[in-house]
Parts: sequence; C-alpha cells; structure tokens
Amino acid sequence: MEAIQTEIVVIGAGPGGYSAAFYAADRGKKVILVEQNQNLGGVCLNYGCIPSKAFLYATQLIRDAKESKNRGISFQEPRIDLSQLNAWKGSVVSKLSQGVTSLAQRRNIQMIHGTARFEPDNLLKVETREGDRMIQFHKAIIAVGSRPSLPKAFDIGSKRVMTSTEALEMADIPAELLIVGGGYIGMELGTVYATLGSRVVVAEALSDILAGADSDMVRYVKNNAEKIFKEIRVKTKVLEMSLAGEKIKVLMEKDGQKIDELYDKVLVSVGRMPNGDELGLENTKVVRDERGFIEVNDQQRTAEPSIYAIGDVVGGVLLAHKASKEARIAVDDMLGENHSLEDYVIPSVVYTDPEIAWCGMTENEAKQKGMRVEVVKFPWAASGRAMTHDRTDGATKLIVEPGTEHILGIGICGHGAGELIGEAVLAMEMGASARDLAQTIHAHPTLSETLMECAELYYGHATHAFVRKR
Repeated sequence: MEAIQTEIVVIGAGPGGYSAAFYAADRGKKVILVEQNQNLGGVCLNYGCIPSKAFLYATQLIRDAKESKNRGISFQEPRIDLSQLNAWKGSVVSKLSQGVTSLAQRRNIQMIHGTARFEPDNLLKVETREGDRMIQFHKAIIAVGSRPSLPKAFDIGSKRVMTSTEALEMADIPAELLIVGGGYIGMELGTVYATLGSRVVVAEALSDILAGADSDMVRYVKNNAEKIFKEIRVKTKVLEMSLAGEKIKVLMEKDGQKIDELYDKVLVSVGRMPNGDELGLENTKVVRDERGFIEVNDQQRTAEPSIYAIGDVVGGVLLAHKASKEARIAVDDMLGENHSLEDYVIPSVVYTDPEIAWCGMTENEAKQKGMRVEVVKFPWAASGRAMTHDRTDGATKLIVEPGTEHILGIGICGHGAGELIGEAVLAMEMGASARDLAQTIHAHPTLSETLMECAELYYGHATHAFVRKR
C-alpha cells in the first residue's frame, strides 16, 4: 500500500485540530486532516459548547418572559415543542459544521474520515469505510480531545443515566433529575432542564459549586439557581445507583446521613477523560501521564520530536479557545517560531445565569499562593445599564498588585459576562495598569463601564459608588 505524503497530518477536527490544520495551510504547508466522525467540529461544536449555548439561549427566553411580569408585560405560559427545539439546535450545529468543512476545502486541505493509528517511522494508518489508508508525515498534531467521565459505580447500563452528550440530545424532560457534580457542565445543563420544567437536584462532593471560580462570584449564581432548582446539595457524595423499575434509585451521603431517593434520570458530570487509547502511541515515544493525558513541552511537542499534541488530550483547563491557541503555538514551533501558552492570558467563562468570567489570577489563587494583593469590587447594583436590564445580580472585580498597580486578574459575574471578559483579556495582554483602565473612557450607560468604575473605585473616586480613599 503506497502511503500518501504530507508535511503535516492533524488527527482530530475539533477546535484545536481544525485550527491547526487551517493555520498550517495558511502558512503554506500541505495538510491532511483526519477525523473519525463525518461532521467536523469535534465535541465542542457537535456535542458540547455550541448545543449547550443554544439551549441556554432558548431557555433564557422563558425566564425573561416570566420576569417581565414585574415590568407590566405578561405572556402566556410557554408551550415547548421538544422536537422543534432539538431541530433548531441541530440546524445551528449543522450550519457551523458545514462552514468548517467549506473552510477546509477552500484551503485545499485533504480530509480523511476514519480511525487513526500510529505506526513506526512517521506512518499513520487510517481505517476508513473504503479500506485502510497510509499517511507518511513529516510532522503530526494529535488533537483527539476528551470524553465525559462515567465512573464504574454509575455505569449501570441504563439510558436513564446520562453524560453531557446524552443530556444535550434531550430525548425528554424528566420530572425528577439528579445532577452529579456542580461544575460548569452540571450547572449549565441544570439551568436548561430546570427552566424546561424538571425538578433538579444537584449533588456536589466539594464544599461549594463551580470550583475554580471565586466564592463571592459563585454566590450570585447559587442564589439564582436555588430559585429554579429543587435543591443544591454540597458536601454530598453519591455512593451508588441501581435500577428500580422505570426509575433510578440513588444512595447519597450528606453530613453523615444516608439519603435514598428515586429519579427519572441522572446526569453524571464529574469531569472528562482524554481520548487516545487506540492511537497506537506505543509505536512512538509519546508519553502519557497516570491519568492518560499526553505530556508536552511549552511548544506542545511530545517526547517524539515529530509529534505534537494540543487541546483536551494534553490536560490543563479543557477549553476550546485554549486548544485553538495551542494549535498556533504548535504550528509556529514547526516553522521555527518559539513561544508558549504562558505568554498569553486565557479567559474562562461559565455560562450559568448569571454568567461568571475571569482571566488571570483569581482571589482564591492569590490566597492559596500566600500572595499579598488588593481586591476591589464594583457592584452591578450601582450600574444603570444593569438596572435597566433588571439584572443587578453581579459584580466586577480587580485583583491588583500593591505598589505597582499591575492588574493580576479580572473577574466578572453578571448578565453577559462572557462577552465582557474580552476587554479584560485585552487589558491584561497589553499590560494595562489599574490606572490605565480607570482612565479609559467607556460609553454610558453600558455594562462594560463597570470595568472602568471598578478601576476608579480602586483609587477611591468612582462616580456611581463610594469607598474611602486608600
């Protein structure tokens, strides 16, 4: 079998993989993109980020309609056509996936659909429907992503026990839904299902939900979620599950007390596991850690000099935009341009209601490192724009280095925080000080001016809030 020759082969067509393929092609390289599924876009586009945001937007309309009664505008109770809702979500996913395919074709990237496996001597075998294909590559980029984790204790062979993948297919709206795990996936999907009518219970083993975000920001999300969820239980362990007729019997433990309950469905959202078990990495020098993540250096190169890895499969924060940046770092390294992810500010966004977004250092991280920092918060209750939205449940905060006034981190909680965090990332990337941010004129009334007023508050002269001068 004669091998196809290529400069770069990319395995996996998620946000990291197709970004790598597109960038390498734009830089003049011959690229082959290998994807086992027929639709490009990976988990994020097909089974994660995009469909979940579509559902969150749709259900936000329901919550907005209910809350509009306070403004003198009333609507009838919504009628939910689940098949049409799923079809609309599917159309969004399909259009985006087709767009990725079109962009690959316009760049003359050869696409092969099949399962890839490394062979010795820079060879990649791809099993396709039409038979095996062999690719001889100069460089390879592994971008095969991750999958939801389903602990053996919860894998009872029932479709009523879901991961995020099945939950986003939304076969029905369960009356009683248990969500195991209060991370961003559990809280986002819990918001969707609770709005559609499910009685949602969240069981989180840690002392609070949304680990990673600052507790003062989480408080706004928790307060709002408690209004639409049946219950949020922290410090709660789910011990076992079993079938009980048409229900799932769940045994939990909280504060030393055992809780035995029945649910129509259970969503397990306790993390993700890296893919790559069937890649034939044993035929290379690529090293994986004890959890299965591929080890890479700062330029995304593995222990095999010709093979790079990016995205979820290398661990760290599992974010699509992180994978996309790692894609460019890997390709740049192939071209002799050396830089690393540490050179960049990576934002995080939790699309709950309200949203939480942050970049740089959080207050929690500063405390854990024993760093002396100055923290200032501007409450959205003082924002005219937030008030006109009827969404004053939020705040903007700065983490500032004493003496230098250097911004170490920015956090935002509130309606649309995910859109606002871009300015914060740009400010930190450009090395802006708190004074720079305070002196940047923002349009009024906007939510973005909470960043300016928060910085002004640091100096004790914010227009719409009062604090004693430092």
